[in-house]
Amino acid sequence: MNRLYYGDMPEQFSNYETSKIVLLPVPYDGTSTWVKGADKGPQAIIEASESIELYDIETETEVYTFGIHTAEPVLELGSPEEMVDSVYQRVTQYINDDKYLVILGGEHSVSCGAIKAFSEKYQDLTVLQIDAHADLRDDYHGSKYNHACVMRRAQEHCKVVQVGVRSMCIEEKPNMIPENMFFAHQIRKNSNWILDVVSRLGKKVYLTIDLDGFDPSIIPSTGTPEPGGLLWWDVMDLIKMVNEKCNIVGFDVVELCPNPQDKSSDLAASKLVYQILSQHFKWTEKI
Repeated sequence: MNRLYYGDMPEQFSNYETSKIVLLPVPYDGTSTWVKGADKGPQAIIEASESIELYDIETETEVYTFGIHTAEPVLELGSPEEMVDSVYQRVTQYINDDKYLVILGGEHSVSCGAIKAFSEKYQDLTVLQIDAHADLRDDYHGSKYNHACVMRRAQEHCKVVQVGVRSMCIEEKPNMIPENMFFAHQIRKNSNWILDVVSRLGKKVYLTIDLDGFDPSIIPSTGTPEPGGLLWWDVMDLIKMVNEKCNIVGFDVVELCPNPQDKSSDLAASKLVYQILSQHFKWTEKI
């Protein structure tokens, strides 16, 4: 039986009216081009959350007490354009209702609608992307909203800073902003890379995490794994510094492709969501 809401917490903390945090599942996998299954990612993250302890050791907080409501999923099985518009409408609704929003993908194209909505609400927004792939194609397989075009669409709305990239095609290179690109091979030789990344961000940040940004030794269950990725504490240290220096106004976690024989990636993705929330609310609210 599918779990209905994130976190093994008393149901009173999952009510929409009293929750500060909303998780929006978007189980869409319409444009992925290798391993299919990202549509099962949101539910896998929610189910794995049952195994997460609600006390966060590092921040010494229990962020669930702010309330975490799991919204009805965006069930859009049409074109990528229709899905993006559906996500945009739902995200706009929640952020205008002053909810702290987390989008659970699904493939990375689900981020397009969210980024558009956040860029309209927050001036001078920066999108911080953690990803193995540049996603800077202008179009791919007949769509401008393919998962390989996400950051190209984001560039139309706001500044984009890209971290952990280790795979791109030559056609993407003209769309790259070199000073805002932190390739994986450069990061491993630069002990100050986190400070360098943060120096490129504005005060308001939307964080988009494609789980293939992690090394496959950490999170193997993605549709397009690439060797040479970021380790767990690399990402945690980056997120901690971004929270200290900026305001992460919302985020998404996408591209989990669950493996029925190995639940480690499901748990890692679910804990990632909880730890980002713990770090954010430590800096923005008194718990």
